[in-house]
Amino acid sequence: MTQPWSPDILGEGFEQQTLTLDGGAVATLVRYLGTAPEWPEAVDGIPDPAGIDADVLYVHGWSDYFFQRHVAEFWHRAGARFYALDLHNYGRSLGPGLVPGFVTNLADYDADIAAALSAMGRSGDAGQDRPLILLGHSTGGLTLSLWASRHPGIASALILNSPWLEFQATELGRRAIAPLVGLHARLHPLAPLPPVDPGIYTRAVSATLDGEWDYNLEWRPDRGFPITPAFLDAVFRGQATVAAGLGIDVPVLVLLSDKSYLQPKWSADALTADVALNVDAVAHRSLSLADTVTVSRLPNAFHDIFLSPEPVRRLAFERIGRWLPMALQPSNAEVWEARTAGL
Repeated sequence: MTQPWSPDILGEGFEQQTLTLDGGAVATLVRYLGTAPEWPEAVDGIPDPAGIDADVLYVHGWSDYFFQRHVAEFWHRAGARFYALDLHNYGRSLGPGLVPGFVTNLADYDADIAAALSAMGRSGDAGQDRPLILLGHSTGGLTLSLWASRHPGIASALILNSPWLEFQATELGRRAIAPLVGLHARLHPLAPLPPVDPGIYTRAVSATLDGEWDYNLEWRPDRGFPITPAFLDAVFRGQATVAAGLGIDVPVLVLLSDKSYLQPKWSADALTADVALNVDAVAHRSLSLADTVTVSRLPNAFHDIFLSPEPVRRLAFERIGRWLPMALQPSNAEVWEARTAGL
């Protein structure tokens, strides 16, 4: 059961809708109705291709929620309808008494995504809806990758913003500690693990420190939510599934920084790198997602590409704009399949 749309905390142009899931959990869908004008049909005399007539569904990462107004404005100006989902136990969906980010299996978010697609007015039948572009950040990128693999024929393109596809200590490290994490998840699912976030990322992005972004510190704490065995086990099992190969049936674009900074102490290097992921390990693991994967490395990008300094995020939007028209043109593949038949 869903509630009516109501004004969202992001202000003008944004609305939210509460999605009631089985068992009483809730997720929250945000939509952008659009106050930013769409881009003109030509720029400096160069004709612009047709607008992106698609639905975009964004899913946030760990210890996070949707607050990136400029991302919604980009998609609206490109001609798309933009939606963002605060998963259950996150952000707008995080109520009193709930364990932030608690999950035992990333497939548990299937209900959130199904409710969101229904609220977006999508029938769920392949070929009956506008193209669906899935956009996921970090753990949200892992979640959407697994979802797309389990639900072929629904999405048209998958864009991953620094997806957490592999453990920072690489596959060997994950495989070494996964059994112990799994045992703790069964015996003590909510026991907090040692903190791993020293607050370096917050210092890089928060307007209260060295960054430029304002957000709700209860929904996105300085040092993140406490990590539990249940959550880490769910992530490890998802990453193992990716490593085995997903076979996603749509084109995939993976946006990553060109380097990582994974040290426990602050350094100015944190302002030009991903401080959460081993980006080289993720770049390699990205090739396990699908037959058609584009990995785009962005110099000096942050973990959330769209929270990077303006020149970096402008480059990211530019690369999305160049990649997407090709990804959304299945007729081209049909033409070339016919041309090359029998060769």
